[in-house]
Amino acid sequence: MTKPYKQNLQPRPIWRLIPLLEAPGRVQMAIDQWLVAQHQLGLHPPTLRFYTWSPVAISLGYHQSNFPRNWQQITWKGELLELVRRPTGGRAVLHQGDLTYAVVTSGLNGSRMQVYQQLCEFLIRGWQSLGIELQYGNAGRGYIHNPNCFGTATGADLVLLDGNKLIGSAQLKRGGVILQHGSMRLAPDKELFGRVFETEVFQPINLPLIEPIAVIEALTTAASNCFNIQLEVKPLSAVEWKEISSLL
Repeated sequence: MTKPYKQNLQPRPIWRLIPLLEAPGRVQMAIDQWLVAQHQLGLHPPTLRFYTWSPVAISLGYHQSNFPRNWQQITWKGELLELVRRPTGGRAVLHQGDLTYAVVTSGLNGSRMQVYQQLCEFLIRGWQSLGIELQYGNAGRGYIHNPNCFGTATGADLVLLDGNKLIGSAQLKRGGVILQHGSMRLAPDKELFGRVFETEVFQPINLPLIEPIAVIEALTTAASNCFNIQLEVKPLSAVEWKEISSLL
């Protein structure tokens, strides 16, 4: 007699999904660093989160020393732009009209670029579900002479089919823990971009009108499928906020 087939359903790993958060850049960077430290200690699961920067900010790569000093005097809608140092590498990013993602995880094998591509897969699939095709950039090491992250697109970045860069990502590795976060340009302001990077060259993003919430939903679904995980929505608690505040 044939034995009944039993499907082998292994429980999917649980990741934390922190709801969309708007906060100053120094707070956002403290959260990302706290997540890395907690995961490294084994006190926190892998995490996916999305956030925006308020006030508008310029984030600098960890080792970036080449940037105009007048950035500290630029204003936007009556407020000074915040200048923030990221824990990750790369060039300066203007955080206005963008949406940032962050992934903190571990156990990934391969070269730095292979890890980038493992983590970027959910971005490619998520945007594809919104009708937007993305591919990797191909800029060489010359990017280090450009203070503007979106001035070039390396193999760690994602560009539209017309070559225009949509997502710039950066990475930090601490032991076996990876932080990868990146900016997705949704509605950048041409005038502000020109003032910050002192250029009249501005390539508009050729995207249909897509609300940030729709992007988050698409990317959240894609992450669940790509990483074969279950996402558990959990805002930061008062205790966690207290720990994060100690890093500011």
